[in-house]
Amino acid sequence: MDLKQLLLKDAMIMDLKATTKDEAIEEMVDKYYQVGVINDKDLYKADILKREAQTSTGIGDGIAMPHARDKAVQRATVLFAKSAKGIDYDSLDGQPAFLFFMIAAPDGADNLHLQALAALSSLLINPELVANLKKATTADEVQKLFDDAMAAKEAKDKADEEKQAAKAAAAKAAEAAGSTEDQKPYVVAVTACPTGIAHTYMAEAALKEQAEKMGVDIKVETNGSEGVKHKLTADEIRRATGVIIAADKKVDMPRFDGKHLVNRPVSDGINKAEELINLATEQKAPVFHAEGGAAADEEESTESKSLWSKIYADLMNGISNMLPFVVGGGILMAISFLLENSVGAHSQWFLFFNNVGNYAFSFLIPVLAAYIAVSIGDRPALLPGFVGGYMASQATASVVSSKSPAGFIGGLLAGFIAGWTVVYLKKALKNLPKSLDGLKPILLYPVLSLLIVGAIMYFAVDPVFAVVNHAITAFLESMGTGNAVILGTLLGGMMAVDMGGPFNKAAYTFAIGTFTATQDGALMAAVMVGGMIPPLAIAIATTFWKNKFTEQERQAGLSNYVLGISFITEGAIPFAAGDPLHVIVSSVIGAAIGGGLTQLWGVNVPAPHGGIFVTPLANKPLMYLLAVVIGAVISGVIYGLWKPAKKAEK
Repeated sequence: MDLKQLLLKDAMIMDLKATTKDEAIEEMVDKYYQVGVINDKDLYKADILKREAQTSTGIGDGIAMPHARDKAVQRATVLFAKSAKGIDYDSLDGQPAFLFFMIAAPDGADNLHLQALAALSSLLINPELVANLKKATTADEVQKLFDDAMAAKEAKDKADEEKQAAKAAAAKAAEAAGSTEDQKPYVVAVTACPTGIAHTYMAEAALKEQAEKMGVDIKVETNGSEGVKHKLTADEIRRATGVIIAADKKVDMPRFDGKHLVNRPVSDGINKAEELINLATEQKAPVFHAEGGAAADEEESTESKSLWSKIYADLMNGISNMLPFVVGGGILMAISFLLENSVGAHSQWFLFFNNVGNYAFSFLIPVLAAYIAVSIGDRPALLPGFVGGYMASQATASVVSSKSPAGFIGGLLAGFIAGWTVVYLKKALKNLPKSLDGLKPILLYPVLSLLIVGAIMYFAVDPVFAVVNHAITAFLESMGTGNAVILGTLLGGMMAVDMGGPFNKAAYTFAIGTFTATQDGALMAAVMVGGMIPPLAIAIATTFWKNKFTEQERQAGLSNYVLGISFITEGAIPFAAGDPLHVIVSSVIGAAIGGGLTQLWGVNVPAPHGGIFVTPLANKPLMYLLAVVIGAVISGVIYGLWKPAKKAEK
């Protein structure tokens, strides 16, 4: 496509006034509306924000490319804008953005915006063009720079294609003649990122540019949103000295069976192109072996991401799939507590909202475990992950009786156990006769993985947490209520340790038992305050330290205000699972302080649940709310200050 036809001069903003990401988006959307590119600002902006919620379009190196396609757009356009001071745009490298390309495409525009992104990405890998764009002061200069860059790229691409064709023919002829003299090293590569847009094409451009400098022939296949482009042929793969996979999503791997293969994140394709090419040409990467020569087994390649990067990616897969259950179920439960105060606990309206919310919550730990497992072991790990997570979410009778489930910590363990169980099963069964290949996914993997994971959960994980729960309960009972402040501090802190696991359940059960026996709600106040503080702390931190969180985390943080005041501690679980040290420690500190304050001030709440909605029942409602606020602010500030700035996303 011709990019210069999309860069309208009257849609350019040469001096962006905005100082924040939201203001920048608003200013660019307003400009589109003024020049008639869009006819509905709200619709287009909503789709821009929806795309930003998936992952930031701040691609790094001072560049942001927000984009959307909807019926508000009247014609395909690329709006260019620049900011002299730079704007914090949640960019993947954590640096301010100076150049902005907002892409608008009409609904049904045959992926014009994706093509524009691809073209822009491949051009913007050129530091000279980026530097010149930052210096440009007029719309005419910008168009001229892109005209020249596009013309140069088209000429170069055409020359490269002709060269590649000639080289391929020469290589074939030389191979047929048995001569290898004067042949350049030849490698093939595949680039792909989760959204299939910017990084896919930037990695392609970086690898090709570096290969040319090094005198290496290369062909790069892109797996982008437009589909597979420049698909590698069997002959090209066969001739290649080595293979480079620069991808953050799965690609077609079996075709590379028997080749030296470098498997790295897509960002390495952009930033470490020379290193990857050297590994491929010198055949220092391990030889890849596809399972049975027919199905990809990416774990065979040890040249991969770092251990922590892999663990973090697996965690994020579980958390992102769990988040809708947390938010949807939590909000409905919060609504049910509101209704309970006005229509009563036996109303069908209360029961409907409360039950549906609880049904959603019953999937939190199983979904977390299942999708951690899938990230590690692919689809065969879904079954053992779900079942292991379910076992962690239930107070099941195993070899040791327990009234408390293993909770989200047990769910995390279940996910990793299930995923790696399947990985090792694949390796253990790969030498079976090929006639049994069809039985692996439908019989062998499900039965064996379920048996192994179920046994580990039943005989090891659940019993360990059962013993922990029993010990905690015995300790609490031995304390009695002699020192109320210490006990309140302890109960409040325990509510934040594992947010549904043995510590949380032991504290809550102890308070419920005391309340049932004595009708004294003093300890209920401590556990209620302690349980409200973790999600409220998350909400505070994501509000006031925005630059340390992704867009998705900030959106989830907002919902934690509602979940927190509703005494739904589980709203903090996705954050605790992804960053346990900072979240749990800060939450425990604030929750312990809040719980202790309720006993210091003699607060009594004669209700087993309800959060702030049962404030009218408290004997000292203002002190009750103040304990929540103080604890939440302390936890939120500690977490916000302590949490490291977010890393660049791959």
